Amino acid sequence: MDRRQFNATLMMGSLAGLLAPTVNAQQTAAGTGPAKPVIGMLIYSDMILLDLVGPLTAFNILQTDVRLIAQTPEPVSTDVGLTVTPTATFDRASSALDVLFVPGGLRGTIEAMKDQATIDFLKSAGNQAHYVTSVCTGSLLLGAAGLLKGYNATSHWYVRDLLPLMGATTLKERVVEDRNRITAGGVTAGIDFGLTLAAKLRGEDAAKRIQLLLEYDPRPPFAAGTPDQAGAALTEDIRHRRGALIREAEQAARAAGGRLGI
Repeated sequence: MDRRQFNATLMMGSLAGLLAPTVNAQQTAAGTGPAKPVIGMLIYSDMILLDLVGPLTAFNILQTDVRLIAQTPEPVSTDVGLTVTPTATFDRASSALDVLFVPGGLRGTIEAMKDQATIDFLKSAGNQAHYVTSVCTGSLLLGAAGLLKGYNATSHWYVRDLLPLMGATTLKERVVEDRNRITAGGVTAGIDFGLTLAAKLRGEDAAKRIQLLLEYDPRPPFAAGTPDQAGAALTEDIRHRRGALIREAEQAARAAGGRLGI
């Protein structure tokens, strides 16, 4: 083996070591290796693609068993016009999920909150999953299914105050953990969430490797990512532009709370 071959072999070995997940203490029943966590990611029309793709990127590096679950096998439209094809449907999805995850997207979330089949699936899967999680307005959907009653949670800043209507306590944080519930704020918080969950599934070192691979070191060009930073005028402008949807979300949350006896 010449120097070039040796260096190539060494490089490939280093990359393999970097990408390999930390050994999971939980072994497969056959004892042949670490079990892959099973993550069920709900997909539905008008969801925000980044809500899904941010966490999914972390889960993919972590080498988990991801199922994209929808009500039907038809491709699902997203906010940017791209579609996502389910790999499982409500009636065929495994109930034995390590993680149930729900992305957001206010228009789609509101419609899903009114859909009994979606609510029934979330109730069933959420009551059996080890972790029940969401990003952005996905927490409203978890709330509508009764999965946040008695828990601390968060959501996108312009609807997080609706969570108490469904029995949750709102915390103004980017990622909120309460027992086996993990909820994150709007859109970009999905990466923070993905790293948080990765640490729980495979350890902090594995999560740090993912963060470095993604070069996740956010330095936004403007200090306008939260209402406190953006100021009252810009915040009210966003509330005005999204006002009709926010009011619809409140109506859906109140209706869900009524069904939950809140």
